[in-house]
Amino acid sequence: MIKSYLLTPGPTPVPPDVLLGMARPIIHHRTPQFQRILQEAEEGLKYVFQTRGEVLIFTSSGTGAMEAAVCNLLSPGDKALAVQGGKFGERWTELCKAYGVEPVVLDVEWGKAASAKDIEQLLSRNKGIKAVLTTLCETSTGVATDIKAIAEVVKKTQAALVVDAISGLGAVECKTDEWGVDVVVAGSQKGLMIPPGLAFASVSEKAWKLAEQSKCPKYYFDFKASRKAMIKTDTPFTPALTLVIGLNEALKIIKQEGLEAAIARHKKMAKAIRDAAAALGLGLFSAAASSDAVTAIKVPEGIDGEKLVKTMRDEYGVGIAGGQSELKGKVFRIASMGYMNQFDIIVAISCLEIVLSRMGYKFELGAGVSAAQKVFLG
Repeated sequence: MIKSYLLTPGPTPVPPDVLLGMARPIIHHRTPQFQRILQEAEEGLKYVFQTRGEVLIFTSSGTGAMEAAVCNLLSPGDKALAVQGGKFGERWTELCKAYGVEPVVLDVEWGKAASAKDIEQLLSRNKGIKAVLTTLCETSTGVATDIKAIAEVVKKTQAALVVDAISGLGAVECKTDEWGVDVVVAGSQKGLMIPPGLAFASVSEKAWKLAEQSKCPKYYFDFKASRKAMIKTDTPFTPALTLVIGLNEALKIIKQEGLEAAIARHKKMAKAIRDAAAALGLGLFSAAASSDAVTAIKVPEGIDGEKLVKTMRDEYGVGIAGGQSELKGKVFRIASMGYMNQFDIIVAISCLEIVLSRMGYKFELGAGVSAAQKVFLG
């Protein structure tokens, strides 16, 4: 018998109360019953985003909210600073090109984080940049970015700061209003603990002013249409209402735990993974800027990284993620976000040890599990 454990950086496990909520009989979305659920979900999102402004909801993956940020804030011919430090940072550049926006690219070595100083220098050398597009947690590399420091730089300019927090929101600190982040985009299947299919975007007053001037084509992802509908506690198009019901249940769980407590839990789980890796003699891909949402670990010499991930998943039921793009076969990634606790991490480390041992990697069996347990006991 195989019992499944999901420790991929999205989708993440869904709590039973959320699953039960989504299993209720379907209701119509243009009704007072759904409006009450939608209103409660919108208030819950403001709590998690740490904003008093609107948080727009789209039926799409997180990439839909990224696209919405580009096409609503910018116009063809505008310049945007795109921070590339991994596969998902590169998506900002691709979206800019799709809408005729000129990307000023800050290329960051994979495994390292963009610095506020580098962004400040690029902004000073390239006048007229209207948006800075960056990432809170780069899923492909396990890197966390100092968004607070970057916001201090960007807020002094005309540019809007847009942050992809798809893999970080709810797991890594992101104080939208306090730091001065203009747009934060997120997805449902990460720290928010529901299946894929919803995307979100918080929008500041500075960003709304840019939206009024934007000339990029838009229809489904129109910020203004979504805002107009929100005033009536509605959506401009048919929403994924079952997912919204699930979202509402997940937000209740986050509120009950408390956002600060949730972030502290993620920090402890990530440290347990990192300490376990060190105890097994495994190197971190991003040791200097590790995210608390997902940890990228280097595959040891002589071990088939793709086979490692496949064996853990198919023979033991423990799902982790392999490397993407140029990191394929070179790293594996263990998530520590969403509906997870210390025992999920212990199971994952235990399984990792078993499979590494089977593949011929030499280490003291139990060393990783012991290291993780010490973190949780501490």
